[in-house]
Amino acid sequence: MVKLIGIPFDKKSSFLQGPALAPVRIRQVLHNGSSNYWTEKLQNPIEHPDFSDGGDLTVEHYEDIEKELRQVLKPGVKLLSLGGDHSVTYPLIKVYKEVYGSFDILHIDAHGDLYQAFEGDPHSHACPFARIMEEGLVNRLVQVGVRTLNPHQLEQAQRFGVEQITMLDFEEKWRSLEFNRPLYISMDLDGLDPAFAPGVSHHEPGGLSTRQVLDLFHRVDAELIGADIVEYNPHRDVSDMTAAVAAKLLKELAAKMV
Repeated sequence: MVKLIGIPFDKKSSFLQGPALAPVRIRQVLHNGSSNYWTEKLQNPIEHPDFSDGGDLTVEHYEDIEKELRQVLKPGVKLLSLGGDHSVTYPLIKVYKEVYGSFDILHIDAHGDLYQAFEGDPHSHACPFARIMEEGLVNRLVQVGVRTLNPHQLEQAQRFGVEQITMLDFEEKWRSLEFNRPLYISMDLDGLDPAFAPGVSHHEPGGLSTRQVLDLFHRVDAELIGADIVEYNPHRDVSDMTAAVAAKLLKELAAKMV
């Protein structure tokens, strides 16, 4: 069973708020009739009997996320989560570890999100993968699309054994990417170039195209046990362009999960 949930939380955002509004906006565009529910490989996950929409979690404080997730993530359930800022991924992976045990993460993002702390907050949206790796919650973390490394984050990546395919070497390396364990995908929409996804808080030019992300999804042949789509900021969007991208990625991820 695949369950869509929203995590409307952005209080750990360091620059702009707005991603808390994302789950409802992505759903609106998914269902507004401008496109259909079919994927590029002729699957319709949205109307599949094993797919359901569980609505949004009730989240006021960061600690609420983990508590709420334990009520919905059970054996046999796969969550497709709509953030929210990227801080939501840490509690997601904590609960996933309890339910699924051993798995890998494919993380698509302009940023490494590996700060030990950012602006004094170890749970900032700039830090989730530092928490995940220092607690040994996953076997392997592969980051794709990174283009904002600094010495601290590079040191953190080396410390934790993080594999990174930066935009400088994306074309050379992405086709050789393989996973042998169950996989969780964390999709930060600012991994895309702002030309394709302007509705994000942090515009980082030189990123992935929508086509490249879709091709990357399509090449994944491991069991997809969960995914999140995060950091969509409707305040920054243009004509719902980014919401439409998020809705398309949602369909493609849901199809691989069902």
